[in-house]
This record gives sequence, structure tokens and C-alpha cells, in this order.
Amino acid sequence: MPRAPVTVPIVSVQGLLSGLQMRGTETDEWITTVLADAGIDPALLAEPGSRVIAEQYSALLRLLVERRDDECFGLLSRKLRQGSFALVARSAFGAPSLEVALRRSARTLSLLQDDVVARCVREGSMTGLILDFRDSRAEQLNFLHELLLRLFWQFLAWLHGKRLAPRQFDFSFDQPPYAAAYADVFPGPIQFRRPHSAVWFDTADLASPVRRDERALRLAWPHVPHRLVVPKPAEQAFSAHVNEQLLHSSPAWADVETIAKRLHVSASTLQRHLAAEGTTFQALKDRLRRDLAIVRLTTTSVPIAVIATELGFADSAAFQRAFKAWTGSPAGSYRPR
Repeated sequence: MPRAPVTVPIVSVQGLLSGLQMRGTETDEWITTVLADAGIDPALLAEPGSRVIAEQYSALLRLLVERRDDECFGLLSRKLRQGSFALVARSAFGAPSLEVALRRSARTLSLLQDDVVARCVREGSMTGLILDFRDSRAEQLNFLHELLLRLFWQFLAWLHGKRLAPRQFDFSFDQPPYAAAYADVFPGPIQFRRPHSAVWFDTADLASPVRRDERALRLAWPHVPHRLVVPKPAEQAFSAHVNEQLLHSSPAWADVETIAKRLHVSASTLQRHLAAEGTTFQALKDRLRRDLAIVRLTTTSVPIAVIATELGFADSAAFQRAFKAWTGSPAGSYRPR
């Protein structure tokens, strides 16, 4: 069965560039060039609802690291040179538990730069990774908070070798305009205006052993940074099953009753499961068709009329209206220039 495509909201692209723009360490021309080399139209930055495909985002990430020799993309006051995150990873190997691994890796990252101290704390039944900012400019970059919490969470899950569900995410800044997108990236309760930005786990889960070692790092490292940084939907189990069935049914796009039958539940039960996961059948269908459209527009020269038919629209005009509602931009703006 084909896999659902992954697209990334433009706010994540803006986040990658936010340190460079705030600190003025690279010119606008340099940023425009690196965007173009990643296949991203700079005009999309001005469209709040626009998105890029995961491959474009990954390419931008790689180019920023390579061209600046900086694994933190200018978010910190001094560069975090290539190899820094590998050093953080190695500091966790041999730890007797995930909690000890978290403490070691947090300490190592804190030694490599001056702007933020990562520390591990226990509160009741939870253990958290807390960020203490020492540089006011770095603290203003929401993306840096988001990036570091995601890095530590995903890194712990990689060390564990299994799914590791956080209990809660705290952010020290006010709720941003794009907060609705957090549900796709940070699974679990999210709180803003907290004393510290932090990710929390059940302390019992962090008693689990570390299952990765130096050999695993050498084999996986070409893919690990991409997996840790590139945001992808933290989709719940039932939504994933519905998504698979929808993708399999395209371009006819089965209705809710048909999908429910394939999953051996009633339509009302399906809708109830999706509501518990914070979504609806129509929302899943629209997201899937949006992402498929963005991938086809970005990576092929297939006519828009053909894409409209592939996605089950009656005509090109209906598709164009839907695409503008999904992204805020006309479909033609996603064609490579």
C-alpha cells in the first residue's frame, strides 16, 4: 500500500530561518539562494497557510548545516558545529536507563554552547527535560524551544528503540498564532506561558534500558538528524488506519460508511474514535488530498486538470477552489519556477 505523503507548514520553514534573520548573520540574498537550492519558492514564506514537502524541508535543513557548519541553523549566538549532536548522542551510550541517558545528553549539550542549559528534573510521577535560557535573544526564538524539546524526545525514543509517549509539553512563551499546528507534531497536552519550556515523561518509562549503541549510531546517523528534526504528523493509531484506507481508495475516495466497514466498525464508532483523537473524517480526507496535491504540483509537470481528477474533483475549478481554501495560495504557485 502506498504511503501517505508528508508536508510541512511554512511556519517550520520560517523557524529554520528565524535565527539567521533575527541575528542578521546572513543576507537576504543568501537566504533566497538557499531556499531556491532546496526547491522552495521564497514567495511561499508570505503565505501563512502554505506548505512544503518533507523532502524540500529536509534539503533546506541539510544545506543550512553544510553551508554554515552549524547544526543549530543560526539559532544560537555561536555555531554548533557539525558533529555536535553526534557527540551528544555518544554521551548517552552505556547509560543504565533512559533517565541517566537524558541527564548525560542534556549535560553535554549544555557544555557545547552558552545560550541554554538543559537539565533533567523529577516532579512527582513525572521526569522532565527543562530549558533554562541564558541568552535573551535565543529565548525569543520559539522555534528553538520547539526544536530542542523535539530533539530530546525523539532522541530518547531512538535510544529506547520503541514508541515513547511524552506526558506533557510546556512552553514558556505565549500561545502563538500557529498553535493549531502543534497537535500534529507534539502528541499530548500542551501548555503555554509556563515558567520553563519542558517535555515531561512518566518516570517509570525512563527506567527502561538504552537499546542503542555506537554501532547503531554509525549505521543510522545519515538518517537520524532528519528523523529528529523534520516534523511529521504524530498521528494517533485510529487516524492512521483511516488514512491508509483512504489512500488505498483513491481516486474514488470512499465515504465514511465504506471506510468504517473496512475497519469492522460502525460509521458512528469511527467518527467517535476520530473525535477522541481531535479530528474528523472530512479533515483527514482534506489533509490527505492537500498533501497529495502539493507533492504532485511540486515534483511533477502533470497538468492541474489531471491532478484534480486524481483527487476526485469534478473539474479543475473545484480543485482550485479547494486548494486555495487549504493553503491560501493558488495551485499554480506551487509549480517549480
